[in-house]
Amino acid sequence: MAQWTLNDIPWHAFDAGKVRPDLAAIIKAACMVEYNGADYARYLNEVFAGDDEFAQVARQWGEEEVQHGAALRKWAELADPSFDFDRCFKDFTTGYKLPQNVKASVRGSRTGELIARCVVETGTSSYYTAIGESTDEPVLKAICAKIAADEFRHYKLFYTYLKQYLEKENIGRLKRLTVALGRITESEDDELSYAFFAAHNDGRLTYDRKVYGSRYMACAYALYRPRHIERMTGMVFKAVGIKPSDMVGRAVSALAWRLMQWRLRKLEPYRQAVISATAAHQPDKLAA
Repeated sequence: MAQWTLNDIPWHAFDAGKVRPDLAAIIKAACMVEYNGADYARYLNEVFAGDDEFAQVARQWGEEEVQHGAALRKWAELADPSFDFDRCFKDFTTGYKLPQNVKASVRGSRTGELIARCVVETGTSSYYTAIGESTDEPVLKAICAKIAADEFRHYKLFYTYLKQYLEKENIGRLKRLTVALGRITESEDDELSYAFFAAHNDGRLTYDRKVYGSRYMACAYALYRPRHIERMTGMVFKAVGIKPSDMVGRAVSALAWRLMQWRLRKLEPYRQAVISATAAHQPDKLAA
């Protein structure tokens, strides 16, 4: 059962004057990725066929992800009444599809799949924490607090099953680290870039992975602070089974932070383009 419902969100407190264009732009994309949770749950049920206990967990997880999408969708519609979620979501799920009718994880093992899920939940819990701390709009802040808490709980849930499957499959740390790093690099894959494209396409735009991925990541990276990266690093290490010293952990976090800031400087023109186009309600500018 979900920990909260849409009725628990203080919708009456919405303040249009505190809506940031860059946050509105990425929430439109994020709501579609979250709303697609049912497809992710289907995929997990196919990968873990025969594990009825996990199947139930995956279905519940999928329902909670869909609720995240529904909450973010409602906020996006308040922030921009012209946002046509149904049309955009149809475009998104037509242009981006998850693997179907699979018999095994694309990660090579069930342990690998659970490591990948832990990495994703690490990212989303930190991401929504960062959004919530970046906005002054009270409704978005409340939504993000609830989603971030859910995503952290999901991390712990997948980690519990990860430990169980490690005992069965005995995947070494190097392989686990490889899976984790592979999933991290996929943060800039077609899913998020196509979601951003679909969220802002009014029929005049042509999909370009580099352009739309850069626009999304430029807005997202700008939200993070060193504490978010430090927490993410610790959670990924835990999923992989590595217990670094405090010094090593801080060094890795610091390196990750510097790399993100370097990337952000390269992407800043894309973020400014998003802010300009979103504020002016001119999606065609996003193709520049």
